[in-house]
Amino acid sequence: MKTIKIFQIDAFTNKLFSGNPAAVCILENWITDELMQCIAAENNLAETAFVVAKGEKFEIRWFTPAVEVDLCGHATLATAFVLYNYLDYKAKEILFYSPRSGELRVSKQNDTLFLDFPTDILKQVNNIHEIKKCIGIEPLEVFKGKTDYIAVINNETEIKNLKPDLIETNKLIARGLIVTAKGDKADFVSRFFAPQVGINEDPVTGSAHTSLIPIWSAKLGKKEMKALQLSKRGGELICIDNGNRCLIGGQAKLYMTGEINIE
Repeated sequence: MKTIKIFQIDAFTNKLFSGNPAAVCILENWITDELMQCIAAENNLAETAFVVAKGEKFEIRWFTPAVEVDLCGHATLATAFVLYNYLDYKAKEILFYSPRSGELRVSKQNDTLFLDFPTDILKQVNNIHEIKKCIGIEPLEVFKGKTDYIAVINNETEIKNLKPDLIETNKLIARGLIVTAKGDKADFVSRFFAPQVGINEDPVTGSAHTSLIPIWSAKLGKKEMKALQLSKRGGELICIDNGNRCLIGGQAKLYMTGEINIE
């Protein structure tokens, strides 16, 4: 019988039962794509990360219950948390390599982990009517990034009260839809809907902030910002605009450790 060590981590939070839960599977060697997809479906979390040590780097891939994705922030943060706290990784920075997104770095500053990710490249688009059908509100602006649409709306109250039409959202040719507004206490707030990849609403989406950071840095004239994702579980992020790279910081908590048993 083959066993795989698994951790479940709540990411982008400093308390249990909030933030975004991710599974982290530590592998000695890569297993088949089919088996990774089956494990992710069985876990039934927004993301399961699979990691293999390769010299000084860690190769990483991410799966939702339905598909493999190009980039996942919260599961990368969760993986770094496991390496630092439970697998005795000593260096200040962890270098990950993703076949789909290239090199990704995570550093530790006290209890906060910072993802160093490529900043998304955005273009403003004019499908306002299409997005309005998804969220029931006419957006002020719509952008398209590498994988997602980003809709800017009026204020935090509208973000909190959103009741998206997931059938319409699922029609978008994208990973998902980020809806954002200026925050009341944080610099900006957001929610993320992705029925296209089996996630109606993601609790906290690190990768979405690679799109949000350049938008709000330009609007607010700030390089360092605090962000809140206003899902039911909620999450807090520190966001730093470094041009073509961005830093996305957050904390994490261990929920569970175990073993997967495969015949």
